[in-house]
Amino acid sequence: MELAAKRARLTEILKDLGSVMIAYSGGTDSAFLAWAAYQALGNRMLAVIADSASLPRAELAAALEFTTRHGIPTHILPTSELENPDYQRNDSQRCFHCKDELFTRMEAERAARGFQHLAYGMNLDDRGDFRPGQQAALAHHALAPLVTAELTKVEIRQLARESGLELWDKPASACLSSRIEYGRPVTREALAQVEQAEEALHALGFRQVRVRHHGNLARIEISRSELPRALDLKMLDNITAALRPAGFLYVTLDTQGYRSGSMNDVLPAAAITPATVKQ
Repeated sequence: MELAAKRARLTEILKDLGSVMIAYSGGTDSAFLAWAAYQALGNRMLAVIADSASLPRAELAAALEFTTRHGIPTHILPTSELENPDYQRNDSQRCFHCKDELFTRMEAERAARGFQHLAYGMNLDDRGDFRPGQQAALAHHALAPLVTAELTKVEIRQLARESGLELWDKPASACLSSRIEYGRPVTREALAQVEQAEEALHALGFRQVRVRHHGNLARIEISRSELPRALDLKMLDNITAALRPAGFLYVTLDTQGYRSGSMNDVLPAAAITPATVKQ
């Protein structure tokens, strides 16, 4: 299917919903979906952003700036996944418990506000990834319009660019909890450490970074294109000096560079089962 036809198909899908609440994170996929839903439905859509300690303040501000600039109706929904022992335990199903909390609260909001559907920004490429949150979405009957329209990540970025959306090339940014090694409890203190450390790296001019929390050790992932700059001895000293105030005793640079889901490398194959998602 040509891209223009997929875009038209997405509009048709969204209009057919009548009204919808979009789980909005501020990333390119959910932002494009929220924007497209607003074009199709106007005020019969609502972008809902979950706010907790796992969402960096800079990401929240950027997400709200985007919807404000484009006039997209938005609601900030406080969530309490950090109060759930199953989430705090930080095993391979952590993301399920997070999204279950989100969609449970969104479902209550949907019923109270009279919206017909819930939807989220899963794209066609996401189907093969290990994402337990997709199981939570399935359990709450959340729709995936981008999948139904057969849109890939690259195509969504292209459509966002053609639509003049400034975040078309925004780097992916999962929640802060995804930076904490499995088995290490998710706490507000650990999340704050990661947020402070990543802000410090951004301040040094790095765009695509992850600070993986391994207790006293911070393992830094930087995009391959930016690694040569990081490997300068003076810059390595600057990186160490920038991360020590966050509370890390040791700072190491991962020579493989940034890669999505690197924490999943330690999981047994049996724990990684892609979801079948309602489209």
